[in-house]
Amino acid sequence: MAKHIIIGTSGIGGALAARLKAAGQEVFLINRSAEHVEDLARDLDCGFALADVTDAESLKAAITAAGPVIDGLAYCVGTINLKPVSRLTSADIQQDFAVNALGAFNAVQAALPALKASAQNTASILLFSTVAVQQGFAAHASVAMAKGAVEGLTRALAAELAPKIRVNAIAPSLVQTPLAEPITRNVATAQAIAALHPLQRLGTPNDIAGMAAFLLSAEADWITGQVIGVDGGRSSLRVKG
Repeated sequence: MAKHIIIGTSGIGGALAARLKAAGQEVFLINRSAEHVEDLARDLDCGFALADVTDAESLKAAITAAGPVIDGLAYCVGTINLKPVSRLTSADIQQDFAVNALGAFNAVQAALPALKASAQNTASILLFSTVAVQQGFAAHASVAMAKGAVEGLTRALAAELAPKIRVNAIAPSLVQTPLAEPITRNVATAQAIAALHPLQRLGTPNDIAGMAAFLLSAEADWITGQVIGVDGGRSSLRVKG
């Protein structure tokens, strides 16, 4: 039975944990607040710990609590800080980098001994970028900078940790999660953004969790160093008009 740590359990992380558990795999959940993760851990009958990903020592302690051997690590944490460049502050940039990029690095570093101890052919690390790195959208400078660093980290780690550990990332477009709720709560706004996608809808957590579970699995044993768009076609296609 493979064991995976899922960091960030609201939205995509929760959907991924449920999918892995349904497939007979073991999960250990890490979240900033107990409000959501306690219920999810009870439903999935799994362990959990609390940690703020911007606190390296707290994060390390939570990851260590998962045990000495893990087969996969998914860092499902992100921010959506949309401001024009004239309104961005250094604090905005630093916070987005701390949550998205530095948190991912610290998680990997803390989990590395347990990943190296995996009995799987290859252990797996999964990070998350955004369609806004490749595509380029107004008001996305801070998050695109931070997630661009995640893409660089993905490829650097994939090279360094091969052949024992695979490292990949998923770059979603807008997904209907609690994080995106300030944007998607307005029906007209949500519909307008959905219409920009060739598949004419926003993503759901399960849309992303399917690819995430695959990349963590042995079925993806020859995939590493990739940033894969799961974005309704938005990164590469244009709708008419």
